[in-house]
Amino acid sequence: MELRASREAKQVRPEMIIVPEDNLTVQELADMLRLESSEIIKSLFFKGITATVTQSLDLTTIETVAEEFGVPVLQDDIEEAATKTVDMIEKTDIDSLITRPPVVTVMGHVDHGKTSLLDSIRKSRIASGEAGGITQHIGAYQVEVKHESKTKKLTFLDTPGHAAFTAMRARGTKVTDIAVLVVAADDGVRPQTLEAISHARAAKVPIVVAINKIDKEGSSPDRVKQELSEKDLIAEDWGGDTVMVPVSAIKGQNIDKLLEMILLVSEVEDLQANPRRLAKGTVIEAHLDKAKGPVATLLIQNGTLRSGDVLAAGSVLGRIRAMVDEHGNRIKEAAPSFPVEALGFSEVPTAGDEFEVYTDEKSARMVVGERATDARATKLAQQMASRRVSLSSISNQVNEGELKELNLILKADVQGSVEAILGSLEQLPKNEVQVRVLFSAPGEITETDIDLAAASGSVIIGFNTSLASGAKRAADANDVDIREYEVIYKLLEDIQSAMEGLLEPDLVEEALGQAEVRATFAVGKGSIAGCYVSTGKLQRNCSLRVRRAGQVIYEGNLDSLKRSKDDVKDVNTGFECGIGCDKFSNWDEGDIIEAYKLVTKKRTLSTN
Repeated sequence: MELRASREAKQVRPEMIIVPEDNLTVQELADMLRLESSEIIKSLFFKGITATVTQSLDLTTIETVAEEFGVPVLQDDIEEAATKTVDMIEKTDIDSLITRPPVVTVMGHVDHGKTSLLDSIRKSRIASGEAGGITQHIGAYQVEVKHESKTKKLTFLDTPGHAAFTAMRARGTKVTDIAVLVVAADDGVRPQTLEAISHARAAKVPIVVAINKIDKEGSSPDRVKQELSEKDLIAEDWGGDTVMVPVSAIKGQNIDKLLEMILLVSEVEDLQANPRRLAKGTVIEAHLDKAKGPVATLLIQNGTLRSGDVLAAGSVLGRIRAMVDEHGNRIKEAAPSFPVEALGFSEVPTAGDEFEVYTDEKSARMVVGERATDARATKLAQQMASRRVSLSSISNQVNEGELKELNLILKADVQGSVEAILGSLEQLPKNEVQVRVLFSAPGEITETDIDLAAASGSVIIGFNTSLASGAKRAADANDVDIREYEVIYKLLEDIQSAMEGLLEPDLVEEALGQAEVRATFAVGKGSIAGCYVSTGKLQRNCSLRVRRAGQVIYEGNLDSLKRSKDDVKDVNTGFECGIGCDKFSNWDEGDIIEAYKLVTKKRTLSTN
């Protein structure tokens, strides 16, 4: 009875699993998924992988197996990113704390209406200019809401919804107070919905569900509530504690109610900050502007940021020369939870880095120097580690055939896009063709990039960016291929196609026909088989296989094909013919001849 009880307990699946960077063995994965190890081994076997309980599995394999059992996978470093926050409030702030506006992240599956919802909230059409309706970068916007006869503010973080932006979405929850989960009433819970739930829970933030598209035919809010209840998100009207609001972003229905619910949840959270101290916060986005230089979107989480302040953003030094709000208005100071676009950095900071203002430039420069040294050491260690891995796997590469490389140089509009594309490229299969990104950075494509591409035989990938003056002429002169994209799906498709183009094609059999030997005729030292073509056709010089009593007794070429003593190129079904092979003459009545030819077939990465 105890054994059965433990087995039944093991059948209850976890809502998600967190995988460490050094991956898992089959047994460890089975324990995390609460399964028997034999079930994991069986699942792997059907995927063409023979494994033992002690075999280590890579992240892609773990995700594939876990997905089969309905459990999303969260990487340990992503969980750390989601839960990581700078200690924004210090002991000295306690006496000066005031209530600050909540920071809200809108999350959910692609095409469920996240951007439309934000658009409806802001009362301005930002979606129309976006390629394919996809939000391409992160932005932050503050809106005012009437609540209990007072005007209160909400800050919204706009995160892309495509699967490739998992890391960006995790970074969004790092600075988030409340996560708004958008689920389409006509589509229900989808894979990225589960992903968003996992990130929000890892970040330990409350979830408010916006059941969108209630105006569409076939919408069923109750079905969404039912599916979410299976993930332990139970609506308040069903006796749970999760706020769920049915809305229509397109028609603006129930938007005010959603905002009111977000404010009520924020009141429970008791969000506070000290506006009287030097500012601290997070870099939401950063890019290089041709006219303005490095530009960063900053979210102030504690203190007040003022023009002229000296700050350290990660390993980048900055002095605020100018700040503008989301409407482009010049401002001189920004309070807690306020998003601003700031100018005055020495270089483009990394999106997701924390920033802090210092009293003088000397202190900030010292901090930046230490961080830059640490960053260089970390990068060098990563490069050496990757080199060791590639050296240790040379024998495997030799066994699989020559390892081929596709060299890329990546330039994108913003740092967040660069990170997201690099993350997506990491997911592409690499057993025979490897993608090497020699250089990646935000900004336009320059002549320096062209020179590097020409020297290394690389393709330049531009994502939502432009070519600097003279770059096109340099590319034409050096015969460098530049590919420009606006939508990440197309970019990844083209790169995968290019990788497949580097693969050697497979030689596969294509059946031609079948014949039966009905008589044999001695000719000189050899013999000819008198045959009847039962299916397909036979062709001269094709390959053939001779079967006798089901066993293959000869494989070779069909060297001679005759009809009525005349040489012919082919013989179709229903006709008789004579067949001769230079290296085989031991024909017997009843032998079956299978004719085929070898053709080359383009290989795909998924079948390697």
